[in-house]
Amino acid sequence: MLIIQWDDIVTTFAWGIAVYMVIVIFFYSVILVISMFQLRKEYKLDRVLAYEDYLDEIYTKPISIIVPAYNEEAGIVHSVRSLLSVNYPTYEIIVVNDGSTDHTLKKMIDHYDMKEIKRVVRKQVNSKPISKIYQSAIFAHLFLVDKVNGGKADALNVGLNFSQYPYFCSLDGDSVLEQDALLKVMKPIIDSNGDVIASGGSVRIANGCQIQNGQIQNIGLSDKPLVVMQIIEYLRAFLMGRIGLSRHNLLLIISGAFGVFSKSWVIEAGGYRTDTVGEDMELVVRMHRLLKEKGQRKKIVYVQDPVCWTEVPEDITTLRRQRRRWHRGLFESLWIHRKITLNPKYGSIGLLAFPYFWIVEFFGPMIELSGYIFMILGLFLGGIYIEFAILLFFLSCLYGSIFSMAAVLLEEWSLTKYPKVSDIIKLFLYSLTETIWYRPLTVFWRCEGVWQMLRGDKSWGEMKRKGVLE
Repeated sequence: MLIIQWDDIVTTFAWGIAVYMVIVIFFYSVILVISMFQLRKEYKLDRVLAYEDYLDEIYTKPISIIVPAYNEEAGIVHSVRSLLSVNYPTYEIIVVNDGSTDHTLKKMIDHYDMKEIKRVVRKQVNSKPISKIYQSAIFAHLFLVDKVNGGKADALNVGLNFSQYPYFCSLDGDSVLEQDALLKVMKPIIDSNGDVIASGGSVRIANGCQIQNGQIQNIGLSDKPLVVMQIIEYLRAFLMGRIGLSRHNLLLIISGAFGVFSKSWVIEAGGYRTDTVGEDMELVVRMHRLLKEKGQRKKIVYVQDPVCWTEVPEDITTLRRQRRRWHRGLFESLWIHRKITLNPKYGSIGLLAFPYFWIVEFFGPMIELSGYIFMILGLFLGGIYIEFAILLFFLSCLYGSIFSMAAVLLEEWSLTKYPKVSDIIKLFLYSLTETIWYRPLTVFWRCEGVWQMLRGDKSWGEMKRKGVLE
C-alpha cells in the first residue's frame, strides 16, 4: 500500500511539473506572437529617414547621460569616447566615479584633460557626499564627479542630482552606444508628448566584436561557448520578452545598461533605492506603482532598435555570481511591492505582470530544477518514470531551445545586427544545445540566489572587466 501511495505522489509531482511547463510555454508562445507582429510593423522601415527630423533641436529634448563607474579602467575611456560621438543635438555626459580603487579616475582626468570646478549641486534625492567635480577642457559637456563609494544606485542618484536636463539616460561604464541610439530611444518619448516617461533600448554583447575609438567596426561572435549562449539569451529576453510585455504597458524592467527616464518622475518616485541589488527593476516597478496610485495613464516602453553594446562575463565563476545577484534583485523588487500582486487597483500590472514575474520568472527556476532532478531519477527508476522523464525533456526543449531558436530568427528577420550568415547559423545551432547544458546551469545558479537570500547573504559579487574595447 505504501508503494502505491509513493507512486501516486511521484506521478502527481511529475504531472504538476508538466502542467506548469505547458502553461509557461503557452505564455511564451503568446509573447512570441505579439513580438512577431510588432517587429513586422517595422520590417524594412527606412531607419535613417525615420530619425532625420529628430536631429533638429526644435523636436528633441536635451538629455543627461549618467555613467556610474566603479573600477572601470579597462573600458571607461572608450565608452566615453563613443558617447562623445553620438548623433544628438543637446546632451551632457556625467561620469560618476563611485570611489574606484583602480585607475578609473586618473584615466578620465588624463585622457580628457579634466579640470576641477566648483558647482552647487541641488540634493533632490539622497546620496553619498561628492568629493570633487571636474569638467573637460576639451569637451565642455563632459563632467566627472568623484564621490564616496556607495554602490551603483547611489552613483546614479548623485548623477541625477548633478544633471541639468529634464531627461536622463543611465548607462553602464563598460558600454558603447550606436551613434543613433539616443535618437531612437528618445523617439517614443518625444512623439508621445509626455505620455511615455521611460524608454529602454536593446542591449547586445560586445565580446567578439571589433570596437575602435568608441565605435563598432565589425560585429562578430566570441569563440567562447559561454558568451555565445549569453548572446542567444539576450536576444530571447529583449526580442521576445520585452517587446511582448511593452506592447501592453506591462514592462517591469528597463535594463540598467541602457535606459532613458523622465527626471521629474524619477525624483517624485524617490530616485534609486540603495538597499537592493536590482535597483533598475525596482525603480521601474515603483514608477508603475506611483502612476497607478496617482491615476496617471503614462507608459514605460521598450524600443528594440536602439542598441547598446556591453561586455559580459566570459568565465563560469563571474557569470554564476551575476545570475545569483539578478535573481535576488528580482525577488527584492517583487517582494518590496508585493501589495501590487493580484490587486485590481493596479490594473494589468497587478493582475497580469506581477503574477507572470512571480510564477514564471521567480518560481520558474525552482520548478525547472525539480524537473531536471526528476528526469535524472526517472532514468534509474524505470517503468512509467522513464515516460515522464521523456515528456519533461521534450517540454524543456520547447521551453528552452525552441524559443531561443525563434529569438535568433527574429533577430535575423528584424534588426539583422549580425551580417554574416555563418554567425546566424552558429547562433541557431548553439540554441539547439541550450536545454542540454546552459539552461540547467543558469537554473541552478538562480536557485542558488534564492538560497543566498534565505541565508541573508547580501554580497554583490564583483564582475571583473577584461575590456573588449580598443
